[in-house]
Amino acid sequence: MPWYGWLFMALAFGSVIGSLLLLRDNAGSNRVSPETLAKVKAREAQLKAEEAEEEKR
Repeated sequence: MPWYGWLFMALAFGSVIGSLLLLRDNAGSNRVSPETLAKVKAREAQLKAEEAEEEKR
């Protein structure tokens, strides 16, 4: 394989490894605010109530 083939392979491999390292570093930084969490839980309870009402029909 010519030298530029090896260069391309090294760059592709480095790109994958770099992306995985960035993903690992940012894994715990997606915090959800308490307000958003409360809205999600309220909406989930509303949907469950609507589903229970539909099942009674």
